[in-house]
Amino acid sequence: MSYSIERANHFVAESKHLLVDQYRLHYHFMGEFGWINDPNGFVQYKGEYHLFYQYHPYQPVWGPMHWGHAVSKDLIEWRHLPVALAPDQEYDRDGCFSGSAIEHNDSLYLLYTGHIMTGPDITKDYYQVQNLAISQDGILFTKDAHNPVINTDQIPAHTSQKDFRDPKVFERNGQFYMVLGSNDDQGKGLILLYRSVDLHTWEYMNVMAQSDGTLGDNWECPDVFDLDGIDVLMMSPQRMSPQGNNYHNLHSTVYMLGKLDTDTGIFDYKQYIPIDYGFDFYACQTTLDQQGRRIMIGWMDSWEALMPTQNGHHWAGAMTLPREVIRDGERLLFRPVAELEQSRLEGLHAESFEVQGQQVLDYRGESYEIELNVDVSKSEEFAIHLRTGEAETTVLSYSPLEQLFRFNRDQSGIGPGGERITSLTTSEGQLHLRIFVDLSSVEVFLQDGEKVMTGRIYPQPESQGIALYSNGITQVQSLHIWNLVQPEQI
Repeated sequence: MSYSIERANHFVAESKHLLVDQYRLHYHFMGEFGWINDPNGFVQYKGEYHLFYQYHPYQPVWGPMHWGHAVSKDLIEWRHLPVALAPDQEYDRDGCFSGSAIEHNDSLYLLYTGHIMTGPDITKDYYQVQNLAISQDGILFTKDAHNPVINTDQIPAHTSQKDFRDPKVFERNGQFYMVLGSNDDQGKGLILLYRSVDLHTWEYMNVMAQSDGTLGDNWECPDVFDLDGIDVLMMSPQRMSPQGNNYHNLHSTVYMLGKLDTDTGIFDYKQYIPIDYGFDFYACQTTLDQQGRRIMIGWMDSWEALMPTQNGHHWAGAMTLPREVIRDGERLLFRPVAELEQSRLEGLHAESFEVQGQQVLDYRGESYEIELNVDVSKSEEFAIHLRTGEAETTVLSYSPLEQLFRFNRDQSGIGPGGERITSLTTSEGQLHLRIFVDLSSVEVFLQDGEKVMTGRIYPQPESQGIALYSNGITQVQSLHIWNLVQPEQI
């Protein structure tokens, strides 16, 4: 099959009427049709946020990757634009894989990985190169005549000659730098660093960072940025073994704080920390916006996980809410962007009441925000049950004695089950939660962004109840539920 931008756009326009809306999210970003995964090229350009993404428009399964494209003025309402890239050249014939965007000379530059198959085994028979596409209007992109801008002869000998992908480009001290995900061919992931003065010609610098043996066998989707005087490396290690309660998904996301030496090309870091502690979060990418905020978006699904919408719904995949990344000493906080507060509609508000046993709230819904402040110092367990129905519930619970927070979706509907657990301390029993429920997703922000847990759920439409539960006495200091969707949108 030959691919083109025109063919993809025509197919999507002719096929959108087939979509089944049962689990379509209301206030999260999704593709128009087919499959999406990694966010790419997340950037603010000429007053609008641009979000590109890995896209297979023809089926709700991973396939030859295109780059989908959307824009937004407020990070909440997105407008779909034509497909930006299609695998239509010899150097990207089997996929335009992940990459990034950067503004230069008033134009928008996309750097992306070209994926080329060399045989029938999709897991082994391939190689990858880095390519460039440029636009003067941020909509129509022309691939560079000299692609690939980084070819296989620029891969260092001591690293994988196949896994060489996901360029993230940034500017520092008047030069451009590119980080690429790879591995050492011996079971350890690593990041490669390249440098350029013009985004066209690149020189290899060094292995910027690499696994000590505990961080998976391949690193994907790296991102490097300065945040209040410290360098941050974010990346997605593949097949990372569990460590206590952390890293129980097939692939993970982590961040490191340290210092990038642009002379040696080495990033010095001391520890790594999960970015999200839930089920469905991968391949996040950040941008610095015109307000000076570092904003992050991730893919809100997981590889090799059951996605019910692949079966007859004609779509799969969504993005997380945009999150602001904030430095707090030697850690990062992740908070929902402030723009979300403008979406709040009437709901339920209550203050100063006790919960002992189960209390069903006088509110039903499927797309809403909850902000909850409670004192759990006299409770053995506190829980909130979401999307409850006759036989369904999604449970978020906290044990003050164990200092553990749990996200359980064993009874959440037809999707995958399981439980994720993370440690969480409180000061004098004070627990603060912000929870975003959107039809088939849950994102819970713990203690003002100290930790985040994300998961997809697939309950029946009638499962819309909410209940609180306490073993012992929990003092609810304030409870706010805001509907985030106009009735006519549902």
